[in-house]
Amino acid sequence: MAQTVTTLKNEEFEIIIHRFTANNLVKTETDTLAVEEPLEIRLGLTENGKLVHKAVSITMRTPGDDFELVAGFLFTEGILQSKNQIADIKHCGKFPAQHNTVRIDLQENTEINLKKLERNFYTTSSCGVCGKTSLEALATGAKAIERKDFPQVSADVIHRLPKKLRQAQTVFDKTGGLHAAALFELDGSLIDSREDIGRHNAVDKLVGARFLAGKPPLADKILFLSGRASFELLQKAVMAQIPVVCAVGAPSSLAVDAAKNFNITLLGFVRDGRFNVYSGIERLDVSGSKFQVKNKFDLKPETWNLKLNR
Repeated sequence: MAQTVTTLKNEEFEIIIHRFTANNLVKTETDTLAVEEPLEIRLGLTENGKLVHKAVSITMRTPGDDFELVAGFLFTEGILQSKNQIADIKHCGKFPAQHNTVRIDLQENTEINLKKLERNFYTTSSCGVCGKTSLEALATGAKAIERKDFPQVSADVIHRLPKKLRQAQTVFDKTGGLHAAALFELDGSLIDSREDIGRHNAVDKLVGARFLAGKPPLADKILFLSGRASFELLQKAVMAQIPVVCAVGAPSSLAVDAAKNFNITLLGFVRDGRFNVYSGIERLDVSGSKFQVKNKFDLKPETWNLKLNR
């Protein structure tokens, strides 16, 4: 039986479904789903005195905050460095797909690395790295975070972040199908958050909002991820110079390597009153915690499991 879409919104839509229960009772109900649509990203460049348009990428995303998504994507890919390079940003294309194409026109004197634009990759909503053929393609000129006077973050603050992020996930409450990323102050105060069907898009939207406001680098902020921590998300944190990255889920091995190489404090499994420190434990205030070495052959502090002594 064909399903009927009853309401169309930016981030969600409602659909009539048949819900089967454990006792084989069938109910006809309305369910809310997260919207997934393609977004084409285009650049407007001046070549030989003429404005030309170049397609950069296509990503599957949840509609909403498209300008922030595109700006964040171009910034974290190392293509743009300042909002002052942007002359105009707008939706373009033919109706009804107009809202699925965003074009950023650059200032006439803007110089960019065109080789980075030659990659023209397709990005799925589940994995932002898809289409990048090698680790070399991910080398975006990122620099290690070198700040030496970074104040330590208490374990108490880290433990409070999951609940605060969850409270900010308004669309997830309705759909159960979106990732989220949030920026926090070092005292645990929520600055901003974004949701998207793609975890990399959520980070791009979040970073893009700060980029368009002229506020990067984010050298005294905490990035919190609602899922796992992948290499690409660590790359985006490095480009925004975010020194502390926390994730509800696990990091990948490559994410840990990136965190160590770029001097990022990386925490995983931040939930249920616990978290693991994979890199950069020196940025944490562990004065109220007890350490226990799980493996006597591995005495590196950054690999210890840190639990708050309640």
